[in-house]
Amino acid sequence: MSAGGLTVVDGTQLRSLSHPLALPISDGSTVTGAQLLDFAENEASSSLFGLSLPQNLKSTALKHIAGSENDVTFRIKDFDRDHASRLASDYITAIADELKDDPLVVSVLDGNTLKLFLEDEDDFAMLAENLFTDLDTEDKGKVCKGEISNALGHMGVELGVPPFSEFPQLNDILKKHGAEGEEELGQAQFAELLQQVLQDIADALAEKHIIIIQNIKIINGSKLRMLLADELQLNGVIEKMLKEKKNLEGDRMSTAIIRGFLEKNWKDIGLPPSEANEAVVLLYDAVFADTDNSKNVVETEDEFREHVKDILEKFAEQLDANPVYHDFEN
Repeated sequence: MSAGGLTVVDGTQLRSLSHPLALPISDGSTVTGAQLLDFAENEASSSLFGLSLPQNLKSTALKHIAGSENDVTFRIKDFDRDHASRLASDYITAIADELKDDPLVVSVLDGNTLKLFLEDEDDFAMLAENLFTDLDTEDKGKVCKGEISNALGHMGVELGVPPFSEFPQLNDILKKHGAEGEEELGQAQFAELLQQVLQDIADALAEKHIIIIQNIKIINGSKLRMLLADELQLNGVIEKMLKEKKNLEGDRMSTAIIRGFLEKNWKDIGLPPSEANEAVVLLYDAVFADTDNSKNVVETEDEFREHVKDILEKFAEQLDANPVYHDFEN
């Protein structure tokens, strides 16, 4: 699914793969664990726009099929082809399940964003003017050719330009158009050179897409639902809440105190930070406004436990219906 120029990878794309997976034809009667993992990961990557799966995702999914065996032991082990086929399918299912609980947010750079700018003269003229102004720090009406590289950095992934680290071909494109060195350009010359460079980047991305994993966390209530399903863990959280907050109002636990605890410990519980954005503030307000006013002061510990559980269930329901996107670098 996509949202605001970003694509959410939540495992849906993997569930359409056939089960069990048909392994490549080979003369051997057995397949090593390493071979079946490589095959399954390539199949998954192909279904996810060519995305290179993060190592932590692969490691977690492997635990679901390897059982008590460690990574090295599993990789050197031989499996008959039927068993290997089933394990490969189970591995992809485990990856899909992990992505459902903890989706990735990616940008698929395919050249289309750049083409939109290039095809609209007014939009491109404004873009080039703004970049030129930002780069002309001495306000002399000229910048050197080498600043085209910095212009691409200013545009960044948001405007469809991949980072040099992910797209080394950028250096070849800059050299092709002589976009380097100290020769100075006026604004019109700068715009002309930038247009040529961006056109080549767009064409290259159309042939081979670049996938960038964004530093965005989707909080969809999955971690919170796991907490609610684990009575021992849930009781542990409530005990911490009781212990930490008892001194504030003795044995009388108000809704305001519960909210304060959740806002302080949001990460461990699986909630979004209340200060993330206005939408999250409204989420907290809505959940607590929906709480029975008669429970604003809780008289007994059992009532308090039920009150907390009721609040967490409301959060889980709201987050399932309207996940929150949070930049975890901020």
